[in-house]
Amino acid sequence: MQVYLVGGAVRDQLLGIPARERDWVVVGARPEDLEKLGYVAVGREFPVFLHPQTKEEYALARLESKVAPGYRGFHTRFSPDVTLQEDLRRRDLTINAIAQSASGELIDPYGGADDLKKGILRHVSEAFVEDPVRVLRVARFAARFGERGFSVAPETRALMQEMVRSGEINALVPERVWQETERALGEARPELFFLTLRTCGALDVIFPEIAALFGVPQPARWHPEIDTGVHVMLALQCAVRLGAPTPVRFAVLMHDLGKAATPRNLWPSHHGHEEAGVVLIEALAARLRVPKEHIELAILTARHHGLVHRALELKPATILGLLEKTDAWRRPERFRALLLACEADARGRSGLEDRAYPQADLLRQAQEATAAVSLLEEERQGLIGTAIKEKLREKRLHVLTSMVTRNRDLAKANAPDPGA
Repeated sequence: MQVYLVGGAVRDQLLGIPARERDWVVVGARPEDLEKLGYVAVGREFPVFLHPQTKEEYALARLESKVAPGYRGFHTRFSPDVTLQEDLRRRDLTINAIAQSASGELIDPYGGADDLKKGILRHVSEAFVEDPVRVLRVARFAARFGERGFSVAPETRALMQEMVRSGEINALVPERVWQETERALGEARPELFFLTLRTCGALDVIFPEIAALFGVPQPARWHPEIDTGVHVMLALQCAVRLGAPTPVRFAVLMHDLGKAATPRNLWPSHHGHEEAGVVLIEALAARLRVPKEHIELAILTARHHGLVHRALELKPATILGLLEKTDAWRRPERFRALLLACEADARGRSGLEDRAYPQADLLRQAQEATAAVSLLEEERQGLIGTAIKEKLREKRLHVLTSMVTRNRDLAKANAPDPGA
């Protein structure tokens, strides 16, 4: 029995970055051999075991053959005579098909180490086309390693395009699409996930709502980049720079979906795109079974981002209405996430990436100031039911009016003298 470290742990070690997890492959063994050593079987479709101490995964070397559409349509064969090279050949990319022996020797039959040096995402074999999840994985690795200059090999992109044309991509199940998407959103260059899918045609199939944004113009006055799809990708980049968590990045990705629903004869204006986007978000989220937290924030962002952008001009009563509609007092963290998504949107424009976004500061102050408002016991005297709520609202509006007036007076005082 021989044990090898495989996959991502070897790849990341060669790149000089911390490994996210370690996986092992066992050659020359049977399930009972590992069970006798105390390993615990956890694999349902093929033999995978947890190490009795480290709890890391150890899989028996195996072969796979395609017997039905989709990523589950495989027959798996494992036996002591399956070689390490055969096991590595079934993997998706050469950079993930490198093994390391206990002595530290690299086993790299498909040139993965060389592709790592060159920054190439290349398939291991023609069997790549048998598993549609690999299209998503390639796109995700483009998002992870895009900062390092990695790109998809032309021949691999051609196979991905063929998988789209053949309909193999249609066999993807919602849970796996969302799993890969969520992981990609957490990478350093999440926009490359969607752009990679677009170059092979998969974006039209998996995310038609996002694909439809490309080619839709916006007013150049507000959007120098003009193209809505380009803008959303820029906004996603900005969300990363702002340190936004995954739910915020998803909201940024979704915020302008409604612009694709604007009739062509109304371009480049998009009045009403906010509410039109909500319907599209709900459809996409239901199809991919997106978590509730992501959906709620995405809908809030789509529905209210235009109002948030105009915060400096809004009347105190309008700001109060925004706080009420977004449940800002009971869900302050979600409200701050909304402001972060709106800032990424505002700064996700060509040439405006470093522009300040004082709207977020104003609305954070508004939320905090009004959240601190309460009714004294004497103010509650004689009030019942909705009257108490209205009195509290009245006090909050008074606080907001004072705050907004003070901020605007300060802004005028600090404004440059036009005659200077």
